[in-house]
Amino acid sequence: MANTAQAAKRARQSLKRREHNFGMRTALRTAIKKVKKAIAAGDKAAAAQTLQSSTSMIDKIADKRIIHKNKASRHKSRLAAAIKQMA
Repeated sequence: MANTAQAAKRARQSLKRREHNFGMRTALRTAIKKVKKAIAAGDKAAAAQTLQSSTSMIDKIADKRIIHKNKASRHKSRLAAAIKQMA
């Protein structure tokens, strides 16, 4: 329990920020799963299109420092490599 008005406000802000960040992280996971699902379906063109839209989502989340930029880069690289390996 917060003892001052300032501490109470910071507690409210941190809860709100946590919920927002949690939603963004969920969106990240969903974007990655969409690309993996497109890869599993075997349609290279659709997978590449999905990767393009997901890449922008991953970059936005990394810019907001919800995930580290290197983690974002690693995800994008692995997904692009998986699409490149498709026959």
